[in-house]
Amino acid sequence: MKDIINSIDRALDILMLLYYEQNELGVTEISKAIDISKSTVHRTLATLENKGFVQQNPSNGKYWLGIKLYALGTLAGEKMFFKNAIKPYIKELSKKFNEVVNVSILDNSNEGLPKTILILREEPKNKRFKLNPRIGSSSVVYNSAVGKCLLAFSPNTKELLEPYRGSKLNMYTKNTIRSVDELLEHLKVVKREGYSIDDEEAEIGLTCIAAPIMDTRNQDAIAAISLSGLTSKMNDIGLEKIIEEVKETADRISSILS
Repeated sequence: MKDIINSIDRALDILMLLYYEQNELGVTEISKAIDISKSTVHRTLATLENKGFVQQNPSNGKYWLGIKLYALGTLAGEKMFFKNAIKPYIKELSKKFNEVVNVSILDNSNEGLPKTILILREEPKNKRFKLNPRIGSSSVVYNSAVGKCLLAFSPNTKELLEPYRGSKLNMYTKNTIRSVDELLEHLKVVKREGYSIDDEEAEIGLTCIAAPIMDTRNQDAIAAISLSGLTSKMNDIGLEKIIEEVKETADRISSILS
């Protein structure tokens, strides 16, 4: 057998255990399953959590695979089923309006407010005005349609934002949400309506509409799809029409993934 670094070997054992169990596990459960001490499991999990490879559920103290694993897999796996399955739908939506369509996920693995990670995009080739965030890039969560959508349909929104209640947020435009308290109230509306809008909150002159791609239980968002464009053109087309199409596309994708 080749030389093995025991600490790395243990960390990978834990990640694979979570993968095969397909469920959150506590320190004691992991310790029994892979036959190492609880103190060693705890230290290993703390290291993995610090790097975003696992995440702890604050409501029960158990652990699950972290968003960084998904981000890495997304960048490495160009033939991933998720991406291949949804690409025709975002291509169709982009073509219908001749606008940029993005798919993003929530990243709450780091300190501070969560961010979004862009995992897939479709942009018309003849588009003069280009929006060029790269695949895998992260963005502020509270001033984007996808960010607000992902937060609204997250299973632990309050836990993610509670430490920052009373905090002021950086203003990107005059329309940017000003505080976490205001954001929490806004997210109630997003969840009720089933979509979110970036009303020139990140950049004046740009509007974005997003809707959630739901998990198999239709309870939580695993990603969000958005359509972005110049505010003037979006208004000319009609926001209600765009909202309807974005929501319908998100629902169709959710149904094929369930």
